[in-house]
Amino acid sequence: MSAPEFPLSRRAALTVLAGAAAGSALPLAAAPPATAAAPAAPPASLPTVTAASAGTVAQAPGFRAPVLIDPSDPWHYAPHPAGALTTRAVAGGLEVSDGKGVLATLTTGARTVTLRGARRWFTEQKKAVRDAFDRTPPTGGWGMSPGGGTWSHHNGADTDYFVEGGRAAITLAAGRSRYSLLPDRGIGDVSAAARFSFDRLPVGAPVSLGLVFAAQDVNNHYRARLIVTPAGEVQLVLEKELADASTVLSEAVTVGTGFKAFDHWWVRVEKTGDVLRARAWRHVTSDVADEPADVWHHSVRDPEKAPDAVFRSGTVGVRGLASTGATVLPQARVYDFRIDTATWTDPPVVTHDTWVRILPEPFDGTWTAALEQRIRTWAGDTSPDALTYSSMYRPFAPAVTDPARQNAAVLGESGYSPLLASGLREVGADFHEYMGLAWTFPSGESTGTPDPKWRGNLDCSGFVRMVYGYHLGVPLGLAEDPDGRYLPRRSQWQAASSPGVVAARATDAPPPLDALRIGDLLFWNDPDDGAVSHTGIHLGVDQHGRRRFVSSRKTPDGPTMADVGGKSIVDGTPGDLYTDTLRVIRRL
Repeated sequence: MSAPEFPLSRRAALTVLAGAAAGSALPLAAAPPATAAAPAAPPASLPTVTAASAGTVAQAPGFRAPVLIDPSDPWHYAPHPAGALTTRAVAGGLEVSDGKGVLATLTTGARTVTLRGARRWFTEQKKAVRDAFDRTPPTGGWGMSPGGGTWSHHNGADTDYFVEGGRAAITLAAGRSRYSLLPDRGIGDVSAAARFSFDRLPVGAPVSLGLVFAAQDVNNHYRARLIVTPAGEVQLVLEKELADASTVLSEAVTVGTGFKAFDHWWVRVEKTGDVLRARAWRHVTSDVADEPADVWHHSVRDPEKAPDAVFRSGTVGVRGLASTGATVLPQARVYDFRIDTATWTDPPVVTHDTWVRILPEPFDGTWTAALEQRIRTWAGDTSPDALTYSSMYRPFAPAVTDPARQNAAVLGESGYSPLLASGLREVGADFHEYMGLAWTFPSGESTGTPDPKWRGNLDCSGFVRMVYGYHLGVPLGLAEDPDGRYLPRRSQWQAASSPGVVAARATDAPPPLDALRIGDLLFWNDPDDGAVSHTGIHLGVDQHGRRRFVSSRKTPDGPTMADVGGKSIVDGTPGDLYTDTLRVIRRL
């Protein structure tokens, strides 16, 4: 369905914002299935969240909203369009201008229109990660952490790190440290916890498991180390490793006695700027319900003054150690690893005033009175466009249900798919499966009721179909369509033939990016077999001058514009996955 013909008045927009603040769920205009009747009138627009102050969104503490509109942009207080419209033929289409410059760009053969509008921020912050190790990794080690990337292991042999029976294990060696780290090195402030155990008491010297945070590498990090002595005493110490030299930041305290084999202990760390805190507690129930909320065994500031000696950001992980002199070494075990809250110190931010709308039919190259009226209407419209919809499935997006769809969720943070027994994720969730609904397509194909396992999930092509098909009305089909009438199910089919035009294509190298426009579909080849295997939507240029996209991916478990599992940029450096393997750019 195209955007409403008339935008909300400013008073109506404020009313919608007030409803959003009260927590109301507002259904959005959506293309109905062929078997359902269209609503008599479009439902209310999605409320646009506003920043508390302009120009500070990327740095605002705790900022998590995926898209915000700039409330101080003069756009809000000026007429739209600004004066008479003029047109100019450009390569492949038409440029429409008003008294303030280019207002809209149309492409012959495509329905996508880019327009000048209110300035927005698109950004992302790190979502929570929990790893319960309930998997059997196909290649050994600890495998893929749900939403956190693949664990990497440092020191010792590969066989010293393994997962079995719902736990991760480390084989210790006297006087040798062992590390398992997650790959996300951009984490600044963090609250993380892990549940540790050993299968026996050590003999001869203590053993320990440490919760590592702000880690640059194994030689530079903070850690809260849970120590078990041969006498069964349990201690907690807060340490710093700088250039491979260990320093005690807060002396060890005894947190328990009488440790027995398979007793479980939690350790939590919090980092807020240079303030470091740690606590430990005995595990009794099945989760963190026993955690003492107001007790910190350690709370200190890093005393270092040199900027390079204070770890502002880094990754998290686990360190196992058997002290020199240990003669009987237990197996170190991790049963649960959690990043409950975290912020990236340099989150991705894309800021611009471009909006992406969809015409009811492809532009045929002719400027008409009806088309002029539509552009004039869109010029002052802040109802959801393609970029807003694409943001409403990323981390921290609020859930929105639609009574016309059996109260199914039509917006809200999405996963990619449920985990397989290997800890990997399978491909499979289309837009209607996210909603848990059967569907009949304009092409005549029908689906049955989806397996409940897909609900709340979108794979890469399903995400694109949700944004451009379900919400914006581009015709959808299931099968490959060589005639380009429908946006098909698979990314490989979408790259080969879809409604619209090819903006750029290459075979053995990335295509030129000169023609790339915000809102275009991007397609990447699988580096192993050379076939198209992934798709996403171009968002624009980020704070570092890189072209950034949003797509649904397995490693971060859902739609993202961030860099877990590969940098979400197409003009990075050689070796960047999505820079090297881009092959097709399409405009719907």
